[in-house]
Amino acid sequence: MAVSTSPPADLSAALVLEPVAAADWLVILPVAWCLAIGALLVMLRRPIGLHPFISVAGLAGLVVIDALLLQHVIVSGPVTMVMGRWLPPFGIAFTVDLTGALFALAASVVALAGGVYSLSDINDSGRRYGFYPFLMLLMAGVSGAFLTGDIFNLYVWFEVLLISSFGLIVLGSEREQIDGAVKYGFLNLVATTLFLVTTGYLYASFGTLNMADIARKAEGLRGTAPLMTLTALFLLAFGMKAAAFPVNFWLPASYHTPRVVVSALFAGLLTKVGIYALIRVTVMLLPVEREELSFVIALVGALTMLVGVFGALAQSDFRRMLGYLVISGIGSILAGIAVGGPGGIGGAIFYALHSMLVMTALYFASGVAAKLGGSFSLSSLSGLYRRHAGFAAISLMLAFAVSGLPPFSGFWPKVMLVKAALDIGAWWLAAALLVTGFLTTIATGRFFLLAYWRDTAEGQGVATKAQIPAAILLPLVALTVMTLAIGLYPEPLLATIQNAAAGLSEPSSYLNSVFPGAAR
Repeated sequence: MAVSTSPPADLSAALVLEPVAAADWLVILPVAWCLAIGALLVMLRRPIGLHPFISVAGLAGLVVIDALLLQHVIVSGPVTMVMGRWLPPFGIAFTVDLTGALFALAASVVALAGGVYSLSDINDSGRRYGFYPFLMLLMAGVSGAFLTGDIFNLYVWFEVLLISSFGLIVLGSEREQIDGAVKYGFLNLVATTLFLVTTGYLYASFGTLNMADIARKAEGLRGTAPLMTLTALFLLAFGMKAAAFPVNFWLPASYHTPRVVVSALFAGLLTKVGIYALIRVTVMLLPVEREELSFVIALVGALTMLVGVFGALAQSDFRRMLGYLVISGIGSILAGIAVGGPGGIGGAIFYALHSMLVMTALYFASGVAAKLGGSFSLSSLSGLYRRHAGFAAISLMLAFAVSGLPPFSGFWPKVMLVKAALDIGAWWLAAALLVTGFLTTIATGRFFLLAYWRDTAEGQGVATKAQIPAAILLPLVALTVMTLAIGLYPEPLLATIQNAAAGLSEPSSYLNSVFPGAAR
């Protein structure tokens, strides 16, 4: 009987052989959790009344998971999990640093607020047609985008959230929703196709799609690979996803058409995924090219801010106004990316997190205003203060927050961005940020005075006191309290954001998480 004399294969050259620490499983748990809850909801088609409660419990669990993940990253630094135990760059990596963990936690908080709000906003028809499975699939895509360490997987998670968002935006099948879905779908499909083409171009240049591998190879390929072209293509693709000028017209044409809770989730999550991807690629992977394109990014940011706020000033529909304010906020984030440095990148991250909370809450407020006043139109809304003084106070606080006024969460990122712009001599960009904040105050103040403070219009009867369902009031109050708490005591979040910005600008710890011992 022949005996093999071949030496045993050295699997350590290809596989991760060490057992994975229990805490490291938190890296992939948010995606697995959302997919599992979504699959359970699909299987439980008959007892449709269980869907809301299972989903809210699942989203509460997601918040806990993401909070634990953030704590783990704060203590241990960036964490990497590789699928199939294959060593990177061959194994598909999930890598999370402070930036990804912060975005994931904020997204789960927004989703939980939306899940609670939906208890009153989504009727039996919406439940039967799959609102809650679509919501969990959306969160799987959003979580995957924030936690992946692979460019192609980033594209895959974009596809997942895009498919689920199609299902959510057409829920109800009303004519206006179908029209909004066509506009939303067409531009996002164009952006996704451009993203895929650019990803193929990137692979042809680098021979890898692992983000850490790209970051460490970029310097050596700078003289031969078309890195500026790649950066410009990513800027265009992610700019379309984020609704930056001049490819922003799809957002105000579609975000006002679905159910209020869907509009709120879209405003809080979808454009921020595009912004996150842009920050990750331009700041960490291609920083030199970002610096060379900084003036173009700054100009696009300023125009996005101004187009958004002027559009908000021109609106007489509550949700249309909010759509333009979403666009204006994207411009502020682009300004931070353009400025760069700890102040600019930190301000961009802070503003994105603030916007996720505040824009979601404002869309919730628009839904409450419509319930109390019977319309989203400014020509019909009046006397809301008399109907519910507490709700009017909450709306005023959110208006201050989105305008960047103290003592709310929007004040601090605006200060960071203005200071960062002035530090590099970009006075015109700082002026655009300040003018945008001033005009946003006018736009939101106009709505408040006419819809809330103005006496009830003649022929509409006397404004009467009204009750707001607890499922609607609770998430609105919770998000408002968060934005106030961040404004009054920003130090812990600010310190974490500054560390996140430093980790993007100098990603040695990120690289070491994927390739132990690697140097930039």
